[in-house]
Amino acid sequence: MQRLNRSAIHLLPLFFLVIIFPACKSKTDAAKTAPKETPPVVVDVIIGQPQPITNVVEANGTVIAQEFVELHPEVSGRLTYLNFAEGKPIAQGTVIARVNDADLRAQIGKSKVQLQLAEKTVERYKPLLDINGINQADYDAVVNQVNGYKADIVYTQALIDKTVIRAPFSGIGGLRQVSPGAYVTPATVIATLQQTKQVKIDFTLPEMYSNIIKTGAMVDVELDAATKEKSKALIIAVEPGANTDTRNLKVRAVLKEGSSNPGAFVKVYIDAGKSRSSIKVPTNCLIPDDKNNQVVLVKNGKANFVNVTTGIREANTVEILKGIEPGDSIVVTGVLFARPKSALKVRSVKKLEDLNKTAEGNQSF
Repeated sequence: MQRLNRSAIHLLPLFFLVIIFPACKSKTDAAKTAPKETPPVVVDVIIGQPQPITNVVEANGTVIAQEFVELHPEVSGRLTYLNFAEGKPIAQGTVIARVNDADLRAQIGKSKVQLQLAEKTVERYKPLLDINGINQADYDAVVNQVNGYKADIVYTQALIDKTVIRAPFSGIGGLRQVSPGAYVTPATVIATLQQTKQVKIDFTLPEMYSNIIKTGAMVDVELDAATKEKSKALIIAVEPGANTDTRNLKVRAVLKEGSSNPGAFVKVYIDAGKSRSSIKVPTNCLIPDDKNNQVVLVKNGKANFVNVTTGIREANTVEILKGIEPGDSIVVTGVLFARPKSALKVRSVKKLEDLNKTAEGNQSF
């Protein structure tokens, strides 16, 4: 009996191991199979608050010369004279080039000789007509010859005038495209001539802004993107009809301050008035949808997707007309990782001004 009791005592630890080991294993397996909780998405937010918005419309423009012309000959022939100062001022009426006109001048000489003979014939026929020595028809035929030769001389002189290229206005000469002795045609460009003392700005605007474009109004022009300095320009004309392809209106203004080279790219800013206060958000926090734009708000630690109505767009921000109330927390970073009703962890509260400075710095870089 004692020997049996001793054996039972030795088996007790083994009995407890058999019972406890499966229980521990089941707890370990349960821990492994249990779903892990998704950690909250870390985001930065801004607090929605009304800010002043100036309704300034931005347009792309091109600088054009006050006057511009390509100098072409009106007739074909060889250049016998070329006097063109590249990049120098040229006065109006200056003879720039001449085309060979020897044949035309010879034609004028021939017509003048024929005219003299015809005039002498008229002088001889006149007394005879008075005494009925010749009939009226013979006298009229000679007079007609005189008028014909005079017309030939005028016509030939007009052709000679076409062989001379003169400066149509005072301006700055461009680069010469031909050399003396070259054979030219009306399609040949000898050089260009431009007036650059006061340049014009051509720009286009969507037709929806036709009500803010008025002749005589002033606009701001950014001539240099590096310095951001703006000059004033006066609107002098608006194209009556919109472009049928782009539905844009073409506007022309005269630059009153500063100067620029014709052909340069500029930015034009037009004040459309109606300044107001609205909530603005960075453009990169907008989520485009098929029908609406959305932003993510933080409410009770959860991501809340709301539809918004946008207004005026600026370089890095956009106006929100509906969908956001003052005091709402708007997600500006981590937007792509947020899911509806998912947990969010706010890392910091940003200021819209700081975000704009960062965006401008990235663009300039």
